Amino acid sequence: MKIFWTKEALFRLQEIEDYISRDNPEAAAEFVDKLISTAELLNKNHKIGRVVPELSFENIREIIHKNYRIVYLINKNSIEILTVFEGHQLLKKEEILKSKN
Repeated sequence: MKIFWTKEALFRLQEIEDYISRDNPEAAAEFVDKLISTAELLNKNHKIGRVVPELSFENIREIIHKNYRIVYLINKNSIEILTVFEGHQLLKKEEILKSKN
């Protein structure tokens, strides 16, 4: 399956990198690369993630890397990465809606 990153997800990755870069730019780039490679695992098995508890829709799932949640939508022929955020936060439905625009 082809993986697409929404504008919202890409924006969130940049925010994460910017935040970590304040202390360690090299670690920031490596961490974001790891988030991306974790999402790429969905090519092999798009159901490796769990259903997002806040939504309970079978086709909106998440995988976890360290303390970050990578939320994605399973479409017929593709996967859309909707957002990425710290795991202690709850998913805001507005982020999902924003990512679809």
